[in-house]
Amino acid sequence: MLRKQDLDPSAGSANLHVLPAGCPEADRMLLFRDRLRTHPGDRELYAETKRALARQEWKYLQNYADAKTEVVERILKRARPNRTS
Repeated sequence: MLRKQDLDPSAGSANLHVLPAGCPEADRMLLFRDRLRTHPGDRELYAETKRALARQEWKYLQNYADAKTEVVERILKRARPNRTS
């Protein structure tokens, strides 16, 4: 993962994930992206989760990422074809 972050609030930032072809994580990320694009309720749930977490202070960025895991997994479960629930 590559990060571009400028401390100037007016500057843009970006995260770029680079994965090898056929990597299961790439499929997972695309499934999540597509779900958010097509399901406003899940998109708002994820956005509100991120907003709430952004209001907290994190010693390590990974702790923020870990805190989103439960919501991400719930959204992915709904996104997977042939789910049982």
